[in-house]
Formats: sequence, C-alpha cells, structure tokens
Amino acid sequence: MNNVNVKINGREYAVPAGSTILDAARVAGVEIPTLCYLKDINEIGACRLCLVEVKGARGLMAACVTPVTEGMEVLTNTEKVQKMRKTNLELVLSTHERKCLSCIRSQNCELQKLCRDYGVEDEEHFKGKVNHMPKDESTPFLVRDNDKCILCRRCVGACKNMQGIGAISALDRGFDTHIGSAFELPLNTTSCIGCGQCVVACPVGALYEKDDTAPIWEALNDPTKHVAICAAPSVRATIGECFGYEPGTDVEGKMVAAIKRLGFDGVYDMNVTADLTILEEAHEFIERFTKGENLPLITSCSPGWIKFCEHYFPEFTDNLSSCKSPQQMFGALYKTYYAEKHGIDPKDIVFVSAIPCTAKKFEVRRPGQCAAGEGIYDVDYAITTRELARMIEKAGVNFRALPDEEFDTPFATRSGAGEIFGATGGVMEAALRTAANAILGTNLEKVELGEVRGTAPIKYATYKLGDITVNVAVASGTKNARELLEKVKAGEVKVDFIEIMACPGGCVNGGGQPVQSAATKATVDLKAKRAAVLYNSDANNAIRCSHDNPVVKELYEEFLEKPGSHKAHEILHTFYIKRGL
Repeated sequence: MNNVNVKINGREYAVPAGSTILDAARVAGVEIPTLCYLKDINEIGACRLCLVEVKGARGLMAACVTPVTEGMEVLTNTEKVQKMRKTNLELVLSTHERKCLSCIRSQNCELQKLCRDYGVEDEEHFKGKVNHMPKDESTPFLVRDNDKCILCRRCVGACKNMQGIGAISALDRGFDTHIGSAFELPLNTTSCIGCGQCVVACPVGALYEKDDTAPIWEALNDPTKHVAICAAPSVRATIGECFGYEPGTDVEGKMVAAIKRLGFDGVYDMNVTADLTILEEAHEFIERFTKGENLPLITSCSPGWIKFCEHYFPEFTDNLSSCKSPQQMFGALYKTYYAEKHGIDPKDIVFVSAIPCTAKKFEVRRPGQCAAGEGIYDVDYAITTRELARMIEKAGVNFRALPDEEFDTPFATRSGAGEIFGATGGVMEAALRTAANAILGTNLEKVELGEVRGTAPIKYATYKLGDITVNVAVASGTKNARELLEKVKAGEVKVDFIEIMACPGGCVNGGGQPVQSAATKATVDLKAKRAAVLYNSDANNAIRCSHDNPVVKELYEEFLEKPGSHKAHEILHTFYIKRGL
C-alpha cells in the first residue's frame, strides 16, 4: 500500500494513501473529537467537532471526511480550532435537554465528556426556541427521547447503512429536523426489528433500552415469589466493560457472585439450554436433510433476525428452525420441569434472563412462548447487559472486589459448544459437532471448525460427514443476511444449513451490550476481542459437544424423553408469523 507524507502538529508521519485527517491523526497518537462519526457507518462531517486547521486552506476542515494529500500540514489544537469546537458544542447544547444527573448515559456520554474537555459551562449562550417532542415508548425494547437528540444521525446510519433496514431517518428540515419513522409512525408499527444497534451507536441519552429492572426489584422483595435468572454466554465476556475492565476480559465468576448478591433464588448458566437448543436443532436438521424438506434449515436463536425474516423474507419462515431460543427454552423448562420437581406453582415463579440483546424484550411476549400454560410466559423479563450492570451498581455491590463464584446447580454444567453461541458462526459450529456425531456415530476428531469462525459478514463452508456432504453459510448483520438470502432465492447459492445473527459479529456485539465510544469502536476490534473469551472458554472445557453434557442427558431421561419428541416439541419449540411489510 502506498503511503502519504503528512505533518500533524509539526511532526512528520507516513500514513496509508486514502486516509482521512482523522485516521492520520490517530497514527500520530492524537484523537480528534467527533460526535457524528462512526467508522464505515456514518461518515458525514455534520457535527463539525472534528474541525482542524490545514495550512493553505481557506477555512477549517472536517477531519473525518477530508482525505490527506502529500505534504499536507495539519494543526489539531490551535486556539482557533479549540474556540470553534467549544462554540459548536454550545450550539448543540442550546437545543439539548440537559438533565444529565438522571440521564441513563451520565458519565458515559460523549457529549458530556467533550463539554468537560472544552470547558463548556451549563449556560445558555444561544437562547431561543427549543423544540419539545414526546418520547416514543411504543416498543417493548427501546425508548427514543428526541429532546436529548443531537441530530448526529448515527442511529440512522446504523439502521440503514449497517443493518440495511432504514426504519428511521431525519424528518422535516431546518430547525424542525428530528429523527423518526416515515409519516411520524410510532416505532412499533414499523418494520423495526429491535436489534438495538441504534442504541449502541447513539453518543448521548436519546436512545436507550426499555428498562425492566423495577418489576424485578419488586419481585426480589416479594417473599411469595421465586425469582430466578440465567445469564447468556456473551454477557460474561462484556459486563466487565461496565466496571472498568478492558474489552475481552472474562469476568464470569465475578458476574455470578454479583448477581447472587442481588437476592435471586437461583443464578443459572444459559449455556445449558444453548446445549439443549443444539440437540433439538441438530435433530431437526438431520430429519429435514434426510427428507429433503424445507431446506435450507435456518437457525432461530436471534429474535432480531426472526423479526427481520418475518417482515422482509416471509417466504423463508418455513425454513426457520422451530426451536425456541436458549433464553426461552430455559424459562420454559424452569416453569415446567423445575417447578414440577420442586413443587413450585409456575405462577409464583418470576424468571429473568440477562442477555446482550434488546430484541429479546420483544421475544418474551411473542405468541408460542407459554409452555407452562396460557398467560404464564416462559420468561417474564429480559434485561440487557447494561441493565444488569446498573442493578449491581444500585445494590452497592463492589464488582471488582468480589471473589469468583459458580453458577447454581442443576443448571451449571455446560459444553464448550454452548459457550460459543454468542459469536457469529458459533451456533453453526455447535450444531455441526452434534449432527456429525449423530451421522458418524462418533465425535469429530477436530471439533474446531475454523471455516465458520471469524467476523467476516458472510462465510461459506462445505463439510463431508461420512457419505454426506453438507453445505453451510453463516451471516451476521441483517444487511448481510439480506444479501445471502437474495442469493439463495436466485439459486446463486445452494446450501443446506444457514446460521444468521441480527447483529454484526453476533451477540457479543448485540444492541444490549456495554456502550463504547466511536473512537474505541474505530480502533479496537470489539467483536473479535469479546468472541475470543467464548472461544477460549470452549477450548478449555473438558466437554466440547452439546450431546455430551450430563445435565442435558438428564433432562431428556427425566423429562423430555428424546430430541424431537412430542413433549420436547410442546415445551421447546414455537412458530412464526409471516408479517410482511
């Protein structure tokens, strides 16, 4: 790759040709402030916080969209630059609701940090009309508060450019510009899939998940309720970020210890039902493959993807695995098997899942999710990684000082296959490990399937299992899912088994995960670092395949009979809706 020679604040650097000034400054160890910028998603130069001086230029230049040229001399912190950035921040604040103390993003707000850095006081330098708009609280998964919106359009970029949906955009013009859905429709009437990528893209508190912690606190304080919780694989790989740990730190033991101090009657590992999902899904794949019916089989663990399929590809709903997600399977088993075994009325159970996903809040109230009886939902509340961290903070639990503790039995033993569910390709790899055993009668000699690993948007692989050849595909991010399914429809791609995750990189990059700044996202591969926690855990697990999990074996022996049985279908399987647009 050719390099370009530039000067940043008087020092010379060689940077790759095609770099922007923002990229070049990072090579020099200088972080230029931004608000609207999101690498590869929203590069529009709208907020004007990244203004710099370029020698020979007539005015200040936006660093995020200005490419460097040979011999360019850039000054990033002159008095003129700093004064203009402060003025721009004051203009942003002039229409911003400044309720910082109670804001969900307080102390983790990019606008708040910049105002502190540039000495912006809480004064009204630009007085005038302020538009006040009602919050959109129509969905079960997120809230949009346009009074805190700074019109950076990151959410629009995430929805349209990254996910390929476009459920929101900038409406009206000039001073009346605001973010919303077409025709001012409430979000719950649109084809929004609830992935939450708009939430983790937002630099301020204009978008946040619908908080479900209040009724959980109420249940925890009600002696008549049995309150249990299970934690998804990727939460242990990310929640540490909320407490100052570097991305990619495995804090499973401290997470379990912290949750136990909140007062739950049981703290369990969702990996157990990830293993259970694999047994049901692998059995389903083999049955369909043998009969040649409704292929390719498509995984069903990601509720954002399921809703995307129902809206945009309803013709593929018959191809979806009928398996409930691990979250829903756990709640279903807890309110049937566990309740029966321990003599607890399912109506007295409050079951919670800690999950990296905002779409799971929609999933808990989907039809077909009441295994214990009509009106008794499998899962009562799904809380994001962020909500769980806030509960821990509110309870005064010193997360970093806690000793490591283990999940409660009987749902504590998991396989490595269940652990990798949170990374794109993980469900496919886990399912193939078990399908191979069923076909070959023995486990694969090498269970790591590198072809479906990694964060590439779409991956293809072919596996020879005895006399059978299985063609598979993996996609993450609904924009990439659309590309894959269009190729399948057109006959350009012929596959037998597809894994799709709604969020790019899988659950480790879910819309309910800890929020990181645009600068961190541009310089740290969060998806890879977080996924590495799950793959390392898999590699160090003595049990590598879901069908070898003794807890799962016991569940079938005592209650579910066998994979694909009538009872298993009643409790662990569901159905879908052809919604269309």
